Amino acid sequence: MRTYARLLPLIPILLLTGCVDFGDFGDYDAYKEDFHHSYPLKAGSTVSVETFNGSIEIEGWEQDSVEVSATKYSHTKWALDSIHIDVSSMPTMVRVRATRSPDMHRGGGARFTIRVPRQTTLDFVNTSNGHVRIEDVEGNAQVKTSNGAVRISRVKGALEARTSNGAIEADYLDGNAKFHTSNGAIRAEIIHGLVDASTSNGSINVRLTDPSAGWPVHLESSNGHIDLRIEGKQIPEVRATTSNSSIVVHLPGDANADVHARTTHSSVYSEFLGVRTENQHGRGEMDGRIGSGGRLIELSSSNGSIKVEKI
Repeated sequence: MRTYARLLPLIPILLLTGCVDFGDFGDYDAYKEDFHHSYPLKAGSTVSVETFNGSIEIEGWEQDSVEVSATKYSHTKWALDSIHIDVSSMPTMVRVRATRSPDMHRGGGARFTIRVPRQTTLDFVNTSNGHVRIEDVEGNAQVKTSNGAVRISRVKGALEARTSNGAIEADYLDGNAKFHTSNGAIRAEIIHGLVDASTSNGSINVRLTDPSAGWPVHLESSNGHIDLRIEGKQIPEVRATTSNSSIVVHLPGDANADVHARTTHSSVYSEFLGVRTENQHGRGEMDGRIGSGGRLIELSSSNGSIKVEKI
C-alpha cells in the first residue's frame, strides 16, 4: 500500500507534462525482458513500429539493415509473458509490433530503440503513454502517440505528428509539416515545406529558414501564444489564429506582403507600417501593404495583441 500512496500523486503531473512512460518507475519495472535482433533492409524501404505504454526512438544509420532493441516490462511474470514482440521482415519492409493478451488491460508495456537505413519511409510509428524521437532519417514519417512528446531532428521528408498531453518539437525539418497536439506546445524549425500546426492550451513557435511562396502556413492555438519567424526572400501565405493570447510575426526588412489583422480587447501593431491601432471598443484592426504587397498574412486573436515586426 505504501508504494501506491507514493505513486498516485505523480500520475496527474506526468499526464499534464507529456512525460508518462510506465516502464520507468514503480512496480511496472518489476519484471523485464530484453529483445535484440537485426534484419536486412535496403535503403528506400519502409519501416513501421507499434507499441503501448513505452517510448519509441528511431535513428538513421549507414547500414542496409534494421536493428531492433526493445525492453518489455510488467509488474508480474504472468503479465510480462503475455507481452509479445512480433517482427515481420520482407525485402522492402520491416514491421515491428508489441502486442498483449486480450485479458491484459494494464500493468506493462514495451519500449523500443531502432536503427534504420538513413533513407527510410516511416510508414506508421505509434505508441501510447510514451515519447517518440526520430533523428537523421530521409523519408516521409507518420507519428502518433498519447501522453508523450514527439521530438524530431534532421529529418528530410513530409512529417505528420499527432499527440495529446505532450509537446511537439522539430529541428532541421526539410519537408511538409503537419502537427497536432492538445495540452502541449509546438516548436519547429523548418527549411522547406508547408506548415499546418494546431494545439490547445499550448504555444506555437515556428521558424521558416527558406520558405517558398507556394507553401502556405496555418497556425492555430487556443490559450497559447503564436510566434512565427520567416526568413528568406519569399513570403508564403500565412493564416494564424489564437484566443486569449498574442501573435507575433517576424519578417525580413525587404518583405512584400499584404496584412489583414483583427483582435478583440487589445491592439495591432506593425513595425513596417509604423502604426498601432486600437479603436474605442478595445478592438485592434489593420489592413495594410508591406513593400509592394504579395501573399496575404491573415492574423486573428481574441484577448491578445498582434505584432508584425522586422527581423
